[in-house]
Amino acid sequence: MSVTIDAVMTGKARAFGDKGEPSAIAKTRVDGGRRVGLLGIEGDEQGDPTVHGGPDKAIHHYPRDHYPFWTERLEGHALLGTPGAFGENISTTGLIETEACIGDRYRLGSALVEISQGRQPCWKLGHRFGIASVPATVVKTRRSGWYYRVIEEGEVAAGDTLALVARPLPQWSVGRVFGLLIGGKGKGEPAALRELALMDQLATSWRARAEKLLS
Repeated sequence: MSVTIDAVMTGKARAFGDKGEPSAIAKTRVDGGRRVGLLGIEGDEQGDPTVHGGPDKAIHHYPRDHYPFWTERLEGHALLGTPGAFGENISTTGLIETEACIGDRYRLGSALVEISQGRQPCWKLGHRFGIASVPATVVKTRRSGWYYRVIEEGEVAAGDTLALVARPLPQWSVGRVFGLLIGGKGKGEPAALRELALMDQLATSWRARAEKLLS
């Protein structure tokens, strides 16, 4: 299975929100190849490294497949005219949360990446659109996008291929795990939470979340 990378995007940390907190959620398309390092794509930044970025959240992928839904929901919001509205680094069509799985390994251009967790939305997404309900809608619909950790460094550019090379956990789609850990279904499935808490491929913070939901 492979899809074409429609766009690669990076952003610089700038003052954001009413209190001027730093954020790099505003991404713009880049031309040509960019180096993919262990902490992300060359030129990309995070406003608050304590909660964004790091090895488990090096690259954010948001499916372009969801843009028609959001365009209708948000009445043609101007941000939805181009990729990057959700602060993503990678945009593709043809792969969504019900199909992508935790632990999936993909050849991203020449780099090798692995899905580590879904993207948990915060207030910054609502502020970016000027609509406070956007994060809650992401949670309700599970249109979350996901993060990669980088296994092998390389280079990526728009037009390159995102190609699946390994799927060790086909039963653990991003959508399913998001629903359990973020969407409120975990309390009803303790056996699933126990599996997630021990899953090496799952981001450390989400394994801890699974343990907390078990307590």
